[in-house]
Amino acid sequence: VRRRRRRRRRPSATAPTTSGRPRAALPALCATQIVSWGIVYYAFPVLNPQITAATGWPAGATTAAFSLSLVVSALAGIRVGRILDRRGPRAVMTAGSVLGVISLLIVAYAPNLPVFFAGWALAGLAMAATFYQPAFAALTRWWAPDHVRALTVVTLAGGLASTVFAPLTAALADHLSWRHTYLVLAGILAVVTIPAHALALRAPWPDAPTNPAQATAGAAGVGRSRPFLLLAAAFTLSGFAMYAVVVALVPLLLERGYTTSQAAWALGIGGAGQTLGRTLYAALARRTTATATARTTILIALGGLTTAAFAAVPGPYALLIAVAVVAGMVRGNLTLLQATAITDRWGATHYGRLSGLLAAPATTAAALAPFAGAALAGSLGGYPHLFGLLALVSGLAALTAPGTAHAHAYGR
Repeated sequence: VRRRRRRRRRPSATAPTTSGRPRAALPALCATQIVSWGIVYYAFPVLNPQITAATGWPAGATTAAFSLSLVVSALAGIRVGRILDRRGPRAVMTAGSVLGVISLLIVAYAPNLPVFFAGWALAGLAMAATFYQPAFAALTRWWAPDHVRALTVVTLAGGLASTVFAPLTAALADHLSWRHTYLVLAGILAVVTIPAHALALRAPWPDAPTNPAQATAGAAGVGRSRPFLLLAAAFTLSGFAMYAVVVALVPLLLERGYTTSQAAWALGIGGAGQTLGRTLYAALARRTTATATARTTILIALGGLTTAAFAAVPGPYALLIAVAVVAGMVRGNLTLLQATAITDRWGATHYGRLSGLLAAPATTAAALAPFAGAALAGSLGGYPHLFGLLALVSGLAALTAPGTAHAHAYGR
């Protein structure tokens, strides 16, 4: 009897207890996601016009430097995921915060485009080590099996990044040069994220939960499996269409005769819909625990339908706002869908490595979407035709999703 009681007291590798969770980790990650995304990612679109005006560098070149950071982030995320699985998030995310500060200092002092590109390449490494992927890995391991709720909380916080830092960056730029603005932002990044990651993520890294689907094949085997490759293809196609829609929405509405203010409001309200969608994902996940593949197919298909609605509906404006809200809700759900796709099918044994492999092509597609979308709009004869093509891309992704089912899906 005593032996049984002792065994019950021991934390299980497959069902972590709340006692092993670092209490400060979730609020700290919420704060650092807001600050990291807000400064390293969302400040650039605000400052880019001032950068090009002050330096004379072409807007295409500066935007390409920023896109390079996303590509580097995608590639580096694979290696970062392996480190996360073995050592946990503290060293990775703290080092990433330091790299983020250094990269912004390089960008701020860049005397020419090559140095500017180098700064953003380093920022890509910082993104891989501080953005959603490592935060998701930490919460998935520490909070399992209740990780969906924790992931929802941190993505809700991350959704506030643009709301907080876009106007703050604009206010700083009204009084400072773009270089000095980046220096101030680098200081904020250092003060908030470095100590938060170093101090709040100190809890012991629990052993990875075991799962038969990964015990036999291993991470490499899962990464080469047909369901995983189809899942990566579905998210890549869907991600390309989703990010192209976000970037092209304002030009679409301007082409249809709406004002810049009306177009901006439609985009902003879509962001509010994204936050609303994330609050609903936990309930959706509970109701579709055994049907993750169906959830994937439905959400990607809904994304395609909202894109098709933008292509087909020229107005009235209120109807377009409604479509923007629904499209935002779908985008919010797709973020959490990707965060939980690995655990839904293969468990959390190699979550960091597999999520890095899964995110790499999707992040690369997102980096290329703005350029490809603009080029396709010109060749297709306008943005409504572009949205029609993007709806077809999402439809192809939805048709790919049923093939992502796995016979030993986690929890079945």
